[in-house]
Parts: sequence; structure tokens; C-alpha cells
Amino acid sequence: MPTLLHGASSSETRMLKIDDIDQQAHTVRLGKRAHAVPLDPASWTVLQRCLAHRGAWRTDNPHVVVTKRTEAGRIPTSAACLFPLLDDCGFPPRMVRSTRLADLVNTMDPKLVAAAFGMETHKPP
Repeated sequence: MPTLLHGASSSETRMLKIDDIDQQAHTVRLGKRAHAVPLDPASWTVLQRCLAHRGAWRTDNPHVVVTKRTEAGRIPTSAACLFPLLDDCGFPPRMVRSTRLADLVNTMDPKLVAAAFGMETHKPP
């Protein structure tokens, strides 16, 4: 959901920590984005289900996405663990994210999209 609706990268999803979630405002801090991302009801529901699943593991790992390999530690899960999640749609996370970003850039000001996603513009040499 974060990739499909919010253009989150695999890294942003993997690095998301419990402390990055604002339960009151229904927002999350993703990566280096300048502002917290407000979650729509569907994304919020998915996040709550993920947190409930994670809660059953009784782990001290601060990351939202936890696997059997990472539950005992404090490291994020590997990117390879996220790729199978989108297998049913037939597209890898990077393609889904790129499509979402392209859609936003075509419908909004590209500079605003870049700022919202924490991207920096590079000036030609």
C-alpha cells in the first residue's frame, strides 16, 4: 500500500519504525521526506493489521516490518522480503513506485512532487 498509493520506496517501507507513526494524526514519516505522509483509510487499515501481526511476535525490533530473521535484533528486514508481496499484481515494487511518481508528476507540479518525496534537484555541471 505505501508503494502503490504513496510512492514509498522499498527502503522507506523497510526502514519505517514504530516511532515514525503518529497514531492521532494517521500519518507516517517516510525516509527523508520533509513532511509526514497522511494515510488514507485503506493504508491506515493495512498499517494497523501489520502492527497487530508484529505485536503478536513480542519483538523489541523498532521497525514495523519484522521477519523471523529480524525479530530478535534491531535491524530492518531485507528488501528481498518485500518483493514477494507484490507478486500477485505482476509488477516489482520499483515499477509500481515509478508509475505512481510519473502519475503525480503528470498531474501536479514536478517540483512539489519532488519536495514531497524528499527528492533533491540536481543542477547540471
